[in-house]
Amino acid sequence: LPQLQLLILEDAPGSRKALRENYDNLLNVADYCEGGLKALEETKQFTTQSLASVAYQISTLASSVLRLLDAQTHQLRGLESSINLIGQVSPNAPALPSSTPWFLWNI
Repeated sequence: LPQLQLLILEDAPGSRKALRENYDNLLNVADYCEGGLKALEETKQFTTQSLASVAYQISTLASSVLRLLDAQTHQLRGLESSINLIGQVSPNAPALPSSTPWFLWNI
C-alpha cells in the first residue's frame, strides 16, 4: 500500500505534469508548422507574382526592340529608295568609294 500511495501522490502528478508539458510543446510545434506553411504559401505567391512581373517586363522590352527594328527597317528602305532614285537620275555617277557603309553595298 505505501508503494501505491507513493505512485498516486508523487509519480502520478509528475507524470501528469510531463504529459501536460509535452502536450503544450506539441501545440507549439503545430503552431510553428502551421505558421511555416502559411509563410511558405505567401512566399510561393510572392515568387509567382515576381516571376510574372519579370515575364511581363521581358515581353515589354522585346516588343520595344521589335518596334525599334521595324522603324530602322523602314528607315533603311527609305534610304534604299533614295539611293535607287539617285542612281536612276544620274546613271554616269562615279562608283562609290570603299568606305561606303555596308547597307549601301549591293545598290
